Amino acid sequence: MYDIYSIARGPLAWAAFGLFIGGCLYRIVSLLLEAREKDRVVYSYFSPYYALRSLFHWIIPFGSVNMRNHPVFTTVAFVFHAALLAVPFFLLAHIILFKESWNISWWYMPDIMADLLTIAVVLACGFFLIRRLVLPDVRYLTSATDYVLLILVAAPFVSGFWASHRWYGFEIAAILHMLTGELLLVAIPFTRLSHMFFFPFTRGYAGSEFGAVRHARDW
Repeated sequence: MYDIYSIARGPLAWAAFGLFIGGCLYRIVSLLLEAREKDRVVYSYFSPYYALRSLFHWIIPFGSVNMRNHPVFTTVAFVFHAALLAVPFFLLAHIILFKESWNISWWYMPDIMADLLTIAVVLACGFFLIRRLVLPDVRYLTSATDYVLLILVAAPFVSGFWASHRWYGFEIAAILHMLTGELLLVAIPFTRLSHMFFFPFTRGYAGSEFGAVRHARDW
């Protein structure tokens, strides 16, 4: 089991980070080149002012009409995304690994906060799952991949929570935490999860079109 732990923490972790960074760069460059080839007008009317204006309204909770029309979903979605980013970056155990590897560290959140945010992510995944099963319009657009992605997002948080509390079988949970976390990293550039880095581009595109061309708001 220690050999598996060492492999997951060493070579597999490096491979996952490499594929994540390389995949993200590849997808972004491909997007920019495809836009230049198929829709060159995008670059002509792209406006940093209107792009940033749109981004500002869409990253602020309830900053758009659509968000205000769906208050429950908006609240869950914002809590989910905030927790999803905060826990991996500000968890003490993760920061210790960076300290040991590169001798760098930063502020970390209290354990109780990490626990609460972890629970929030898992509950939000459950909410999204039920929503996809219950709402006809959402269910129609849902594929098997979407269910797999929900499980993949929740898995590192469930296994990490289990391992950090040292419940029965925590050694296996720790290995599963690393493996599922690495698998999630690799999946991000090549699945719908890629919206995490496409968002500024798509939102900037919409903001520029609505603001500079249609002279209207997109929120």
